[in-house]
Amino acid sequence: MGQRWHVEVDRSVCIGSGLCAGAAPAGFALDEARQSHPVAAETDADESVLAAAESCPVEAITLTLAGTGQPVFPPEE
Repeated sequence: MGQRWHVEVDRSVCIGSGLCAGAAPAGFALDEARQSHPVAAETDADESVLAAAESCPVEAITLTLAGTGQPVFPPEE
């Protein structure tokens, strides 16, 4: 079984650029206020979801390993 990620969007930081929904339409959606939210709180590890997090201009997306909380993105420094 592969890794599972917990996906969060900090809506107080999100500017509604839509880059995440464009990069991973199965992983993110914009609501009527044009703010992003994950389609599901947990997902299988997926390159498109990681690309979406990396493309967020305000770094509003956080990915952690489900169960352990270990950071996936942004990486620990």
